[in-house]
Amino acid sequence: MTEIRFSAEQKADLVQRLQAYFDIELDQELKQFDAEFLLDFIARELGVHYYNQGLFDAQAALSNRLDSLTEAIDELEKPLPSRR
Repeated sequence: MTEIRFSAEQKADLVQRLQAYFDIELDQELKQFDAEFLLDFIARELGVHYYNQGLFDAQAALSNRLDSLTEAIDELEKPLPSRR
């Protein structure tokens, strides 16, 4: 698996969200460097779990769609003429 990477804009948004969370929920100031460090840790250590769950969910959704498609094709099947 490749490393989880964010664009500069995404990273800035995520860092800001972490800082806001720490400020509102924990009443703690999280400085820019610390927030970036924490974000890197979360992406590296926890991100893989979310990534894998996303793949599992996508695979299940695709499997369900494929089952529906298979059923639709089966419904189109015409009966073979009987031999007399």
